[in-house]
Amino acid sequence: MTKANEHAEDTCPLVYQCRLPLSARTVDHLAGLLRRHLKAIRSRWRILPPGKIAVIVLAVLRHDQRLADMTDGNIMSESTVHRWRDELITLLAAQAPRLNRALKKVAKQGGEVVLIDGTLIPTQRRTGKADRRNYSGKHRRHGLHFRALTDERGRLIWISGARPGRTHDNTAARHDHILAHLRAAGLGALADLDFRGLDNDILDPVIVTGYTASRTHKVTPGQKEANRVLAVGRAPVEHGFAHLKNWRILTKLRTDPAHATRLLRSLLVLTNLEVNR
Repeated sequence: MTKANEHAEDTCPLVYQCRLPLSARTVDHLAGLLRRHLKAIRSRWRILPPGKIAVIVLAVLRHDQRLADMTDGNIMSESTVHRWRDELITLLAAQAPRLNRALKKVAKQGGEVVLIDGTLIPTQRRTGKADRRNYSGKHRRHGLHFRALTDERGRLIWISGARPGRTHDNTAARHDHILAHLRAAGLGALADLDFRGLDNDILDPVIVTGYTASRTHKVTPGQKEANRVLAVGRAPVEHGFAHLKNWRILTKLRTDPAHATRLLRSLLVLTNLEVNR
């Protein structure tokens, strides 16, 4: 027997512990959701209890752990962890609020305005012409485009479905009928310059954006001050996106748009559990 073969036979998988920076409330919520689902489908048993499954799935979402690495440390197959992850993502996404219900809830709680913004979630570049629409010229990278609404404190209340990365904010907002939903709920919205032209009502605008200079018109001091006030008012929406992107699985998506939509909506539910604890 050669020396190389001796080392190969003595090799065993090494396991290390890693801190999961999430609250027990989030783990309990996910475990309870899984228990109710198992009872509804009359599943007899799982190889691990719901609490342990919840911790494994949260580790995958929070730290973007490779499924193969999680299987070695928990003595199970990679397909099992993959199935658990997709199952819990689907259950959580079903709890994400719809646009009209989210706006009505804000209005019922006495809110007057919401904050709207768009973001690009990076994706892996695929070969072929079909992936060209996912390239964002603004960000100079491939990704999927999402819109989100937050309340005045920056708490995420709704997130849209995934659209190609080249989609403009106005085009996506028109597709989701955001302006009509805002008028129906009696709410206003603060947005950045990417949403200029979405609301053309001069007398009673619903979506307020800043001022921009043109070749023939410079921004006046009063308009600059209005832009500054608007930027201060819109700051919480950036905090909401920052909380959402703490889930490292969003570092670079490796899924299709339909699954990416479910993933973002499930992370919205988990983010609100963490922020509002």
